[in-house]
Amino acid sequence: MNRNGIVSDHPFRLPSYLEQSPAVAERFARIRQRPVILEVEALTRVFTTASAKHAALREVSFRVHRREFVCVIGPSGCGKSTLIRIIAGLESPTSGRVLLEGKPVTAPGSDRGMVFQGYTLFPWLTVKGNVMFGLRVAGKSDALAEREARQWIELVGLSKFENVYPHQLSGGMKQRVAIARALANSPRILIMDEPFGALDAQTRCQMQSHLLQIWRQVDVTVLFITHDLDEAIYLADRILVLGANPGHVEELIDVPVPRPRGPEQLLAPSFLATRQRLEALIHRSHAVEETVSLPDIRLTAVGDDVE
Repeated sequence: MNRNGIVSDHPFRLPSYLEQSPAVAERFARIRQRPVILEVEALTRVFTTASAKHAALREVSFRVHRREFVCVIGPSGCGKSTLIRIIAGLESPTSGRVLLEGKPVTAPGSDRGMVFQGYTLFPWLTVKGNVMFGLRVAGKSDALAEREARQWIELVGLSKFENVYPHQLSGGMKQRVAIARALANSPRILIMDEPFGALDAQTRCQMQSHLLQIWRQVDVTVLFITHDLDEAIYLADRILVLGANPGHVEELIDVPVPRPRGPEQLLAPSFLATRQRLEALIHRSHAVEETVSLPDIRLTAVGDDVE
């Protein structure tokens, strides 16, 4: 069992020639001195149907410190979405509990902001109207809501577009509006469920850089779900690796790549070593799939062979 209370058969260690730099070690020491903001304790979720029971999560435990950036990765079916829904208060666990700043999570609340992969903006509202929406619901006057919304819109670099409607925005701009809207209510934790998964590769890279810049300016903790290993390493302080059938903690990895992060680090030895470890964990947790051979049937005249 490691210091995070997680059992791991093969705890991650960098090769001896890639030991954590003093700066990285000091950063993790500072992170661990911060208060624990999120505690997930022995979380289990079992779905019951008329004919069977299916365990989506089993005894998942981990802690997240204030202003930490934690990514969650794992193969399809490992329970990432179920975990996020429970932390968001949209679903209840079968057993175990989630504590946010020491208080049990039992329902959705303004202390958790959500950003999804799909664009969830209100199409009938402008950029400013979308960011103002939650502030108005919280009871703030239109004047105060507008003033605060403009500050968040400026933070995400969209001041020139505050009166534009969502259908007039690119995918990356829509997600920046979604981030501003989620942050406008001052949540203690920002939960992001594969928010850049629908973006093209270039826009995705830009959004990763934008998110890190925004995170540096805001007192918020980030829990970020992704399938992309490079994205997880580039963004995270630590990476929670889930295994499947049922979902369980494989390992919680300290990312040894120094901050601030930049594209040039994608080929750094510490980055590549971490990626190799993640690949080993993901592949180990995959169920062995039956090999399927397709029938050699030609349905149309194809001319000369392509191979």
